[in-house]
This record gives sequence, C-alpha cells and structure tokens, in this order.
Amino acid sequence: MRKKTIPARASSGQARADTCRAMRKNLNVLLSFFFLSAVFLLSGCCHSANTRDTVFQTSTLEALMEGGYEGTFTFGELREHGDTGLGTFQDLDGEMVAIDGQFFQVRADGSVHTVMDSATTPFAVMTFFEAEKTFLLDSPMDRGEFEQYLNNLLPAENVIYTFRIEGDFSYIKTRSVPKQTKPYPPLKDVIRKQTIFEFRDSKGSIAGFRFPDVMKGLNSTGYHFHFLTEDRRAGGHVLEYTIKNAVISVDTDSAFFLLLPESKI
Repeated sequence: MRKKTIPARASSGQARADTCRAMRKNLNVLLSFFFLSAVFLLSGCCHSANTRDTVFQTSTLEALMEGGYEGTFTFGELREHGDTGLGTFQDLDGEMVAIDGQFFQVRADGSVHTVMDSATTPFAVMTFFEAEKTFLLDSPMDRGEFEQYLNNLLPAENVIYTFRIEGDFSYIKTRSVPKQTKPYPPLKDVIRKQTIFEFRDSKGSIAGFRFPDVMKGLNSTGYHFHFLTEDRRAGGHVLEYTIKNAVISVDTDSAFFLLLPESKI
C-alpha cells in the first residue's frame, strides 16, 4: 500500500523570508513603473521644447535640385513645426513664404495666394520664431553690404540663424518659378524660365535663414530670403536689394530636424 506523502510545513522563519522576497519583487515592479513613467513624461517635455528650438526641414536641397517636386508633406502638418520659413509647392508651383503662422504662395505670374492646409510641399524649412536679438538699420545698404553687416553682428558659424526683416527697400529684385509637369526637369533648367519681379520704394517683410557651410547639400549655405510686400500682394525669392532702413530680428538654433523625401526622384 502506497503511503501518502504530506508536505512538510514551512517554518515561521522561512514563511517570513518568502513574504519579504515577494514584497521586494512587487516594490521593484512599482519602482520600474514609476521610473519608466517619469522618463516618458520627461521625454515628452524635452521633445516639445526641442521642437520649438529646432529648425525643421522636409527633403533636401540636393533632392530639389534633381527634380524632387512631388509634394509629400501637407501645410497642415508643416504648421506643427513652425510659424516662420520658406519653401515651395507641389510641382514646384511658385515660392512659399511663411510669416506669423500664415503661408503665402507667390506664383510665376506674380500673384500671391494664401495656402490651404491640404496643399502639399516637396521642400520647406520652418521654425517657431522667437527673436533673441533685434537690430535697427538706419543707413542704406545693398545686398553685399548688408550680408557683411550681418556677418559682423553674428560671427558664430555653425549655427542656423532665422531672420525677420521689416523694412523700406529702395530696390528689391525677386523671382518665382512656373509649375512643372512630369517627368520633372532639374531645377537648373527650371530657373532658366523663372519670372523676375522688380520693386522700387517698397515696404515689406523678409523671412529667411543663414545656413552654415557644414550643411552644404542639405540646404543653401549662406543667406536665403523670401520677400512679401506690406500689402501681401507681391513677393518671391530674393535675388538683389537695397535696404533704406529696417528692423532686423534674429533667432538662433543649433538643432536641425530633417525629414527625408518619400517620393522617388
């Protein structure tokens, strides 16, 4: 006859040890949960801060030069990444200027249109503009003199400067490009057919950037400005200018976020 085996009862000391181990295990789980939660929350906060202090770009200048004109990013999405910037549109249909959270399209016929959130862009650069420095220019300067003036004021080389310039221009020359159809030609061929606009004694706004040489290929190094007249009825990509007087506001960023193009070139 098989004997029934009865498990021995654990001693009171062993039971207390088992209970302590279980409590420590539960405590470790709780501590891990709170630690991960804290990391998640802090990451969210840092991401939000970095977003406002970051220059955001969709696609690269090199891709645009090669004919990457397929819009893959909506202006509704772009709005989440800044209120000031520049770029272009689906099919390279004109020049984009963003000022105070409003997007404007300067077409090749010279007309200016506000942009719907559903419109798309193949290339744009945006940031949330927060002026860190403001300068008053009260003597006339042409493009070369003005850029040298800015270089003297802003000597740091490997950061991105964003500009808002409100001023009176005795002369300003801009351009826009016509809408393209597939197969897209390279940008150098499109520019041969650009439309040139010239303005004299015009008041208006410039939005733009100065990119360092280390960003060559990602964007145009040096100064890149887009212009809108005060009445928002004309503008374009800036080629030449003479400023009579202006208020120059500058924002500085060292963080850069690049969204690579999804479309084939």
